[in-house]
Amino acid sequence: MFHGNGVYDGTETTEAVALLCELSRVGATVQVFAPNRDQTHVVNHLTGDEQNQQRNLMEESARISRGNCKDLKSLEQADFDALIIPGGFGAAKNLSDFGFKGAEMKVDPDVEKILLDFKANKKVIGMTCISPIIAAKVFGKDGIKLTLGGRGENWPYDGALDAAKQFGAIVEEMDVHGVCTDWVNELVTTPGYMQGDAKPHEVYDGVQHFVRKVNTVVQQQKVVSEQKIKEE
Repeated sequence: MFHGNGVYDGTETTEAVALLCELSRVGATVQVFAPNRDQTHVVNHLTGDEQNQQRNLMEESARISRGNCKDLKSLEQADFDALIIPGGFGAAKNLSDFGFKGAEMKVDPDVEKILLDFKANKKVIGMTCISPIIAAKVFGKDGIKLTLGGRGENWPYDGALDAAKQFGAIVEEMDVHGVCTDWVNELVTTPGYMQGDAKPHEVYDGVQHFVRKVNTVVQQQKVVSEQKIKEE
């Protein structure tokens, strides 16, 4: 699930490309989805200033996926083994309003419905960077385990950890290479650029480990499902 193109107002491009590369490497069939509406605002990535423009989230996301992007409203969990949401401020501005309201955040209703549907059907959910804050908000009451990075001068967004804990999530502090796996809730998370001084290759390596862990959980789920069918 993408949410625009560009770290300050959409999908973090390095994380998204790393995801697509590694999903290709493990042989996954990938379909990108994004909301078919204007993003909350547009940011000039040279200056950091807001611009008086309108950009469609699906059209912007398609720039990263080479046109392979569908309307989020058409996403059906029955068609997929896993849902992955990369980071970037679009997760905190377009899929939710955490970037504006912090712990008072709300999640986009379509996004929340999809997450609940995947979890109810025991499908794997993977999230990178800031996007796990959405899972914390939606599933925090279930005591899910996740990571949003760590604390200190190289972690400019550590307030997200406090918000996630406030929602009820169990938060593990990890660096850019870490992958947190909640086997009970089929949730896999990694910090990505939550580590402010992370280098591009480090983010790529972290995403690589992350995708392989998502694939491991997916394969385990298939084994469990096949075993249940045999027992029936």
